[in-house]
Amino acid sequence: MSSPTMFGPRAAVLPRTAGSSNVNGRKTKAAIIQGILFVATAFAILVLAALIWDITSAGVTWLSLDLLTNTSSRRAENAGLRPALLGTLWLIGLTAVFAFPVGIGAAVYLEEYAPVNRWTRLLKTNISNLAGVPSVVYGLLGLGVFVSLFAAGRTIVSGALTMALLILPVIIIASQEAIRAVPPSLRQAAFALGATRWQVARDHVIPTAMPGILTGIILSISRAIGETAPLLVVGAAAYVTFNPTGLTSRYTVLPMQIYEWARRPQQDFQDLAAAAIIVLLALLLMLNAIAIYLRQRFSKRVNW
Repeated sequence: MSSPTMFGPRAAVLPRTAGSSNVNGRKTKAAIIQGILFVATAFAILVLAALIWDITSAGVTWLSLDLLTNTSSRRAENAGLRPALLGTLWLIGLTAVFAFPVGIGAAVYLEEYAPVNRWTRLLKTNISNLAGVPSVVYGLLGLGVFVSLFAAGRTIVSGALTMALLILPVIIIASQEAIRAVPPSLRQAAFALGATRWQVARDHVIPTAMPGILTGIILSISRAIGETAPLLVVGAAAYVTFNPTGLTSRYTVLPMQIYEWARRPQQDFQDLAAAAIIVLLALLLMLNAIAIYLRQRFSKRVNW
């Protein structure tokens, strides 16, 4: 009778000791990983801050209204960004017109209409792979299809169509994830009330998924506005002294103008390139702020 009494508590204590040791070990590992991630994040922030400080200190003295209103010039004191700035706005606007409806429509079809089979899975896999293709490959595709095959020439519309192909995978993937996050019960309730599949997608799924879709749009705009390689291939000019006037106009963009100034040996043009980078960052932040504002507006309308 004494043996169970003696060994019973001892047997109960040993598992608790081993369990608490495992918990402590997991907490230690989690703390180490958290520390490594914190150091990596802090290092990235420091590098980014150093780059921004270097660019700001070099280019802030060149920031003026003349920089935004003058055209490109061989003399640094007369050089400006007006053709490049207008070309960037033209290009981003047309890219959005071409890419956003197609990308969102493709995501809605794949998630709401397409049958679940191996061909659909293969298509989704290929879209994910396209998001990692180097941007210069899209430039070569645009050169072969839009510039040569469709004879659109080295114009704004060719550049916009090329950039639309570049950002389409990002928009489709982000939109698919947002649509998947919509609760199935919302669809089932709409179907129970007699709504058609299109009415469910149009009136319930898309509005509910719109915050996530706008997140994908923010990411795609951020990628498109800073790309240079595809535009070099499809014919964006490095030196333009006139404003773009239409879809078939010759053009340049801010990344091209920055590249043109940065490759010159004169220090004044190096500082002008830094000022142009500040303008590009400000434009990117402004476009992202608009998209974030719209995302917050849609988020407030979502009631689960």
